[in-house]
Amino acid sequence: MANGIKIAIIGDYNFTYNSHHATNLAIDHAAHFLETEISYYWIKLNEAVKFRPQHFDEYDGFLIAPGPYSNEFFLSGFIRELLNKGLPTLITGDGYRLMLEVLINLYQLNTKKEKLVSDNLVDGEQFERITVIPYSKAFIHLYEHHSKVELSSTRFSMYPQLIELMTEKLIDIEAYNQFEDPEVISLKNHYFFVATGFCPQISSTREIPHPIMYTFVKACQNVQASAV
Repeated sequence: MANGIKIAIIGDYNFTYNSHHATNLAIDHAAHFLETEISYYWIKLNEAVKFRPQHFDEYDGFLIAPGPYSNEFFLSGFIRELLNKGLPTLITGDGYRLMLEVLINLYQLNTKKEKLVSDNLVDGEQFERITVIPYSKAFIHLYEHHSKVELSSTRFSMYPQLIELMTEKLIDIEAYNQFEDPEVISLKNHYFFVATGFCPQISSTREIPHPIMYTFVKACQNVQASAV
């Protein structure tokens, strides 16, 4: 086994939420696949908001868990802090919308005060089938041997003008969904900062770990190795 890595999971853990339980399992699947040891810690939002620079340095990566969130304002502030760090970050589910809103506010992309990101388009608490259509070379390769059908309790749509503004300088679109909306995005000029509207954790299994999950863990491994 390689040296273990530490991952902070930001969110209000609730064992009754399938996506939260699946998050723990998906990290375990990735650890088994990569033959590494992982210590992961759920950190509540009211604790994460108190983080100081030295606290970020204690972890090799951050995973923003699916919601619901007790305080979206706290989470938005935490995501904003992560934007300035070089640490691998994976955002899943509801956090996708919050990341977009953080970028909109940070770079003043909504001067007309319009609604640029939709509310959740999935009704109720049900899961919807999302067809992931890889767009970037990296994601085409990543999904080469993995099912492109994912499950999600969240789906968001962006105003076309916002997509144009963001892709110009801020983000790359890694994959779309069957509704032609961006489904996976990443930050430009960042080692690993990926946000998915769906929850890759849910379709991960021990036999077939989700490629996004193990790629995130691999990025954490690389950061740890470079720090040694």
